[in-house]
Amino acid sequence: MSAVLPRPPVLPGPVEWLRANLFSNIPNALLSVLALYLLWKFVPPFVNWAFIDAIWQAPSSKSCREALVPGACWAFITEKHRFILFGTYPFEEHWRPGVATLLFFALYAVSAMRRFWTPRLALVWLAGLALIGVLMWGGVFGLSYVENERWGGLVLTLILATFGIAFAFPLSILLALGRRSDMPVVRSVCVVYIELIRGVPLISLLFMASVVMPLFLPNGVTVDKLLRAQIALILFAAAYLAEVVRGGLQAIPRGQYEAAEALGLSFAKRTALIILPQALKISIPPLVNTFIGLFKDTSLVVIIGLFDLLLALKTALNEPAWIGFGAEAYLFASLVYFIFCYAMSQYSQMLERDLARGPTARALKDT
Repeated sequence: MSAVLPRPPVLPGPVEWLRANLFSNIPNALLSVLALYLLWKFVPPFVNWAFIDAIWQAPSSKSCREALVPGACWAFITEKHRFILFGTYPFEEHWRPGVATLLFFALYAVSAMRRFWTPRLALVWLAGLALIGVLMWGGVFGLSYVENERWGGLVLTLILATFGIAFAFPLSILLALGRRSDMPVVRSVCVVYIELIRGVPLISLLFMASVVMPLFLPNGVTVDKLLRAQIALILFAAAYLAEVVRGGLQAIPRGQYEAAEALGLSFAKRTALIILPQALKISIPPLVNTFIGLFKDTSLVVIIGLFDLLLALKTALNEPAWIGFGAEAYLFASLVYFIFCYAMSQYSQMLERDLARGPTARALKDT
């Protein structure tokens, strides 16, 4: 005889759901009513300003200023989109940073698919970054040379964030392992580096890289401003990521280390094959949180004169014809940053759920 199964749960209707989630008691009911009032008060006017009454295209800013119904002047973004995306890069060569941006997106998409997580992915990244460098610099294959002082806009933000994450992450793993090392010299060097970098703001590191670093270089040796800012971002992010990785390493039970030693594995093998994969799996949420912070911190390079997305927007707003449309400009910048940060957040949650199912469930899913 088959076992008697319990009755399947009855899904609540909309009224029951509202009563259980929004009006379960008097404080919840008051907060729900207040939230609904604020939404009714602010959301419809914003929708009217941003979409319904907005001006999307206009021959000049005069059309926005003389509009009968005040709305957002997205014509500013339409008119200045090339400058915002590519900065002071030569206008007739804008196709090159455009293709470079698409290549970045393609590399992100390929890296997000777990079936491509093989050693060949590193070669794909090297080839992609080399092609991006050829497109941006030029000087070969008939492309005119463009110095990196003229790079700017969204593509510069992607370059700083991508190279920052790509180089800071492996450096952070080495620092985390070094801080837990049994060798006093290695442990002391890693501790001093991590605490020193974490004890100063990123702005000070950018100033050091921009102003102080050239003073220590030999005569005739120069390092361009973009590379100095990139090094500062990498060193800054590596210190924070190292503490995240160290937290993951400390969360691994001692039995995992003892089992690896009992199998006769060397330090390198037990770290690479047993300890580190588990530690990185545990550390996914704080790791992605640090990646998101680094992506937003790239906007600080504006203080040393690099033409990132925000500086391009500020420069476009300084044009007399478009003064006064800062709300539209910064809303657009917020949307760009939100899209990238939200994508990283959602991907990390998806990766956590996928890794939590275990290898058997993942194999069944792939088949």
